Amino acid sequence: MSVSPPALSSASPSAASSVSCAGSAPTQADLYEFVRRTAADTELIDSLPLDPEGRTWVRLDGPGGSEAWLIGWPPGTGTGWHDHADSVGAFLTASGELRENSLAARLPTDGWKTLELAEDVDRERRLRAGQGRAFGRHHVHEVLNESPDRHAISVHAYYPPLPQIRRYSRSGPVLRLEQVERPEDWQ
Repeated sequence: MSVSPPALSSASPSAASSVSCAGSAPTQADLYEFVRRTAADTELIDSLPLDPEGRTWVRLDGPGGSEAWLIGWPPGTGTGWHDHADSVGAFLTASGELRENSLAARLPTDGWKTLELAEDVDRERRLRAGQGRAFGRHHVHEVLNESPDRHAISVHAYYPPLPQIRRYSRSGPVLRLEQVERPEDWQ
């Protein structure tokens, strides 16, 4: 399964544009409010086509020039460990349940390939429908739909629009930078 951000879609539901940032860059709180309101739009959520094997997505118009996505997660799918570089973001589960594993440590942004993580950096969140979170720059996490038989749907927003994504592998306490992707890689 591909875990890269999807190619751009022309969809831009009007309900998704309900947050205004009055000409300034959206904050984490603005992005969270946007994903919360968008996830409550049952007509939009129900319109997402779901694939039994691969993630599906629709690009949304986020607040203040942010990048936003509506994503469908088949049972047993996930993103793998990654970060969103210099973007802040928020996501919220609209239906089903997602698990987020994250690191409660700020990693160096450049100049490393392998890190040994301290024992106390792992965090886990179970995000049921209506639950989500905002996060800051360089937030390292993975998102999973662990259900054996139910799709999950979530709404995500990032600002600035994703300049890159760093992908990691993890073996116990060892985190290894595997790949850096840029928007042109996702087209």
